[in-house]
Amino acid sequence: MIDKICMFLTNRIRKEMPEIDDEKAEVINYGLQNIIGEIPKIFIVAIIAYLLGIWKETLLTLLLIIPYKNASGGIHLKTHLGCILATTTFYCAIPALAKLIILPIVWKYIIIVTLWLFGMYMIKLYAPADTENLPILRKKDRRKQQIISYVTFTIGLIIAGIIEYNIVSNIIILGYFLQSLMITKLAYRLTNNKYGYEVYGNTSTQNV
Repeated sequence: MIDKICMFLTNRIRKEMPEIDDEKAEVINYGLQNIIGEIPKIFIVAIIAYLLGIWKETLLTLLLIIPYKNASGGIHLKTHLGCILATTTFYCAIPALAKLIILPIVWKYIIIVTLWLFGMYMIKLYAPADTENLPILRKKDRRKQQIISYVTFTIGLIIAGIIEYNIVSNIIILGYFLQSLMITKLAYRLTNNKYGYEVYGNTSTQNV
């Protein structure tokens, strides 16, 4: 249904703007799918979070994880249904688990330091983890996104370490760990994704 709506809108845009070629139309269609596809996900996540009594924690999870997620990239599931299920599970399971876990202060710091080392290495290897549909090809852009990934990841874990509110710390630890896994080659293989820069080759990754 979403695909049909987006294709209809894309065709209408092309009629109004004949100068749009097939390549630009594909970009427009992909953008529309991302925008329109987010609407049912937001409603479903909000409803499930409300029913579980964790809507505040779910909103907090979104606010805490999105800066690192947007910078580092990661997998995209091929179907809207799969994307809705994965997004709902991610943003509802993390706060639900965060409310249950109580970490002794020593273990909390050990986990944070270990996660920081792991995450920084994953960022160095894979971030920004782009996709075929939304590649990041310029070296300048890739370097900028990688630096932002380092910064947001580090700041998030510093907050997790100094804040006394246990749920916030747990949300950051769980969320950042899972997000760091989502940019890896293993995650891309399991979900049949490909890195955009690998698909389009290194010929476009210039300092421009």
